[in-house]
Amino acid sequence: MAGKQERQRKLARERYERRMAREAERQQRARKTTQWVSAGLVLLVLTGVVAFTVVHLTSATAKPSAASSPGASASPAVSASPSATPSPTASGTATSCAYTKSPPVSRNVGLPPSKPDLKATYQATIKTNRGNIVISLLNSKAPCTVNSFVYLASKSYFSNTQCHRLTTSGIFVLQCGDPTGTGSGGPGYKFNDENLAGATYPQATVAMANAGPNTNGSQFFLVYKNTTLAPSYTPFGTIVSGLGVIQKVAAAGTDNGTGDGHPREKVVIESVTIKKT
Repeated sequence: MAGKQERQRKLARERYERRMAREAERQQRARKTTQWVSAGLVLLVLTGVVAFTVVHLTSATAKPSAASSPGASASPAVSASPSATPSPTASGTATSCAYTKSPPVSRNVGLPPSKPDLKATYQATIKTNRGNIVISLLNSKAPCTVNSFVYLASKSYFSNTQCHRLTTSGIFVLQCGDPTGTGSGGPGYKFNDENLAGATYPQATVAMANAGPNTNGSQFFLVYKNTTLAPSYTPFGTIVSGLGVIQKVAAAGTDNGTGDGHPREKVVIESVTIKKT
């Protein structure tokens, strides 16, 4: 019986990681499409400039045309720089963070500040329709991740959002942080992984969901039972109160009767408040 359960857990982990890999490929294709569209627009503009120059080159008295204003609603292209790699101190803790634009944007709240408050201690209270979940944020171990989470909370980014995924077989997590409720939404930026050396995911861990290395955004998951995963997901908090809220939701299962789907008992994040000391 133990061997069968272990095989089921292994299969569940493999399904989870395959799904994450497929999501990474989907997002990579979306980014490439955005880059191709941006390149096409640039080429079109350059062609127009060249044509304008050719037409007006022989007119020495022609007045220069007004420069085109950049469109306020234009979608920003993914920036190749600055790098999203945090700047470490001698002890390895980041002293500055870089957040790189990465569309699409589910809720446009801008970019977090680049300087995390390394001396602060943070506690987050996630108020849900099922009860409160209180998290101690690991600012000393994952300052750029915590800096982003605190920033998003201050902008009410998580307010009135649904936790869109529950796994109850092999992997035991509730996934939240996507305003679209689809699993593909994000804040319009990404940042690098942190705190992965020797990372494990015991009960009460809070970690970042991602679509591959260094693609953190706003989605995170809450571990309600000891879970084995590769050290690929930044742990940035520990649940200190309210674990039973998630466990009750998990006990009710998913809406599709499998071990991976939407929670049958809908979980809505009403607000996230941060206590800083």
